[in-house]
Amino acid sequence: MSNVPVAVVTGSNKGIGLAIVRALCRQFPGDVYLTSRDPGRGQAAVAQLQQEGLRPLFHQLDIDDLQSIRALRDFLRDKYGGINVLVNNAGIAFKVHDTTPFAVQAEVTLKTNFFATRNVCTELLPLMKPYGRVVNVSSMVSCSALRGCSQELQQKFRSDTITEEELVQLMTKFVEDTKRGVHEKEGWPNTAYGVSKIGVTVLSRIQARLLDEQRKGDHILLNACCPGWVRTDMAGPKATKSPEEGAETPVYLALLPSSADGPHGQFVSDKTVKPW
Repeated sequence: MSNVPVAVVTGSNKGIGLAIVRALCRQFPGDVYLTSRDPGRGQAAVAQLQQEGLRPLFHQLDIDDLQSIRALRDFLRDKYGGINVLVNNAGIAFKVHDTTPFAVQAEVTLKTNFFATRNVCTELLPLMKPYGRVVNVSSMVSCSALRGCSQELQQKFRSDTITEEELVQLMTKFVEDTKRGVHEKEGWPNTAYGVSKIGVTVLSRIQARLLDEQRKGDHILLNACCPGWVRTDMAGPKATKSPEEGAETPVYLALLPSSADGPHGQFVSDKTVKPW
């Protein structure tokens, strides 16, 4: 078994994920795994970074596929005995003018951005080593979407005692409400991406609380963050930040020194804790 520290970035063959891998290859003292659903694209991204003189490694990961997540889990456990840094970056967004019915957008978006991200956490968080760092890439859209929720929903999503089970029920209800065409009447905002990222931010708050309860002495720090509006396939060419600039906050959280006791369980943007 290798004693080398290991970092994993999900959905990292392009965009912000690739920029995070690039930065970690330069700054993280260990092995850095670039992952993607498509092995061909992943290997091409690795080759691109190798031409820059960096040494990322590749592992296939489709976060929508539980078997794929478990294969990565078993690999990390057997080779490294655990994991030091996990960046949950994989996610999807429909374009603004996409004509796919909203209920379909809701189901597809939440399946990947919330439910699949949660599955990755369920399988990989138990492998986190002491002083591990977990970064769940969320979005400022989660804040605007939260403000677009009814007061009752806002209260639930801001609660310090909401459980993972309750959060899953709420995310499931949103999808079902869109199918019945009653999501706005039920107090939801009109953004599937925004609701999916509310889920990621709240999940991060819950996970941090559980780490405090179950593994207090391990000094693991877990946060959600917003990379900003970044020029990627997802956000388009008009966005204000380059992928490298978008990677700054996730990388900052991934590399918090072992002496740090925070941020933890926070929503961070531009390296600053933001109110939720």
